[in-house]
Amino acid sequence: MPVWLGLILFVATVAAMEGVAYAAHRWVMHGPGWVLHASHHRARTGWFEANDLYFVLFAAPSILLLLGGIRLGWGDWAAWIGAGIAGYGAIYAIFHDVIVHRRLAHRYVPRSDYMKRIVQAHRLHHVVETRKGTVSFGFLFAPPPDVLKAELARRDRAGVRAPAGMP
Repeated sequence: MPVWLGLILFVATVAAMEGVAYAAHRWVMHGPGWVLHASHHRARTGWFEANDLYFVLFAAPSILLLLGGIRLGWGDWAAWIGAGIAGYGAIYAIFHDVIVHRRLAHRYVPRSDYMKRIVQAHRLHHVVETRKGTVSFGFLFAPPPDVLKAELARRDRAGVRAPAGMP
């Protein structure tokens, strides 16, 4: 497979993973997988939370495709797709765990309109502490914060946690 075609496959896979991540977040993590994901909507008490097991689960297809494409003779396509899934996972980890949740100390302050919108949308997702009633399930794309705030208001703020220091 020509490298240029592999790169297209890689980029297409990264883009497609946003849809996969949205669906998994909305219908698995906020559905039957809430047993693990609930830990992510509460204050973390240590370095790890039960939700971190999803990272391992979602890495498995990438590892399998990389192994198949590089060692088991499945074809270059498998390696490029596996690399695309891993690339999305790296973007997710940096954005979600480092930038938004600050699991590693840093001084980065979002300045672009895009980064401000993405960070604020994810924070609005976290104001709801129940599995239902949340907004904004994507990681690389999110509606404008005004749209998300209006949706939370329309739902009569069901499940929205009280501000810190309030009963």
